[in-house]
Amino acid sequence: MDSSQASALGTGGSGGNGIVSTQTNDTANAAPNDDPKQNLSQVINSIQKTLGLLHQLYLTVSSFNAASQLPLLQRLNSLVTELDNMAKLSEKCNIQVPVEVLNLIDDGKNPDEFTKDVLNSCIAKNQVTKGKTDAFKSLRKHLLEELEQTFPDEVESYREIRASSAAESKRLAQSQSILPNGDVKVKTEL
Repeated sequence: MDSSQASALGTGGSGGNGIVSTQTNDTANAAPNDDPKQNLSQVINSIQKTLGLLHQLYLTVSSFNAASQLPLLQRLNSLVTELDNMAKLSEKCNIQVPVEVLNLIDDGKNPDEFTKDVLNSCIAKNQVTKGKTDAFKSLRKHLLEELEQTFPDEVESYREIRASSAAESKRLAQSQSILPNGDVKVKTEL
């Protein structure tokens, strides 16, 4: 292998013990960056580079002969260096992956199944909650009808108090930019 091939592989030279020293990756020497997207991008690039190195290593091993020992060592050293770089870059990323997703990947399944299952579970719980809410509304309506038959004056008084309280809450919500459900309106800036 000539020096141009060695420099193309990212190797600087060979040590006396048969281990080829490699150049460090530029992203490892870059100034620290706190931008999560940039950190994630660097990790993704490192993963892609590692996959490329693994492919090169596979090709070298699959056609191994005595003359390919030096390229094999160079690629192994490049892989170790890149894995070390990836580990350093990943320390800056704070990504939490649910264990269930990792288990699905280990089982050879698509991790999108986890997302689908979570959404279906949320939909089911939402339907149960809506059913409970509707049941309470129906109970409230039934109780008011029964109370109105038994205590018509008190129910009328209750409805007036409830209406004035609702009107006051609505005025307060409008003055504070609060939606009727308690959420705050967010003004979009263009």
